[in-house]
Order: sequence, then C-alpha cells, then structure tokens
Amino acid sequence: MAILNYTTTVDSHKTVAEIENILIKHKAKSIMKNYNGECIESLSFLVDVGYNQIPIKMPAKVDECLKVLHLEKKKNSKVKATREQAERVAWRILKDWVEAQMALLDINMVKLEEVFMPYIVDKTGKTLFEKLEEKQFLLEAEK
Repeated sequence: MAILNYTTTVDSHKTVAEIENILIKHKAKSIMKNYNGECIESLSFLVDVGYNQIPIKMPAKVDECLKVLHLEKKKNSKVKATREQAERVAWRILKDWVEAQMALLDINMVKLEEVFMPYIVDKTGKTLFEKLEEKQFLLEAEK
C-alpha cells in the first residue's frame, strides 16, 4: 500500500501555511514555527479553551518519514526517497490529519483540546505523550 501523499510536490512551507490557516480559523493563538536549520520541525501554538490557554507542540517527524520512504522505494522505484520529499510528505499528511480533526470539531464530536491532547506541552517542554511514554502509559493509581 502506498504512503499517503508520497508523490506530493507541494512545498512544506506552503503546507505549513495551510495548517496555520486551518488552526487560525479554529481559534488557535500565537502560532510559531520551530526550525532545525531550514527545515520546519514542529508548530507550536496556544489553544484557547475559555478558562485557559493550552500550549501545543505538533511535530513533523521527517526522519521517520524518510525511513519509510526508503523502505517503500525498495518496492517501488518511482518513490522519491529524499529528505526534501520526506519533509513535504510529513507536513502534507499532518495537514490532512488537522483538516480531518477540525471537521470532527466542526460537528461537535470532539473538543480542540481533546484532539491535540498528546501534543500538550508542560513547563519542561515535554508533551503529554512523551510523559506518558516515559511511564509506560501507566496512569497513577487512585489513593
């Protein structure tokens, strides 16, 4: 099965701008791009939930995407397995995911903070997912 968007030619900066517009339409605040060299590695933004603003950091894991593209290239020589293509693909897939999540939000199936829960950042800069992963996803027992 082919990877979603593996043939995209849309520049990652254009895709990130599209994601920003989607987030702005859904009341995200203070959107910031985080770079590694010239590569955008994540988007950070605040989600206003009425009683608080929640910090979110949504990464594009380009290196992981590149590994998969290399594996796919072994099966299909037409697959372009370059870092630039991996960056385009990773961001394009994230855009599709954000659009799908916002569609659920639009019909009141989810809350914004629910959708982005794994990406909520604490004071140390760790996401909720990273903190739970460290604890092997064991929640603290009730006392």
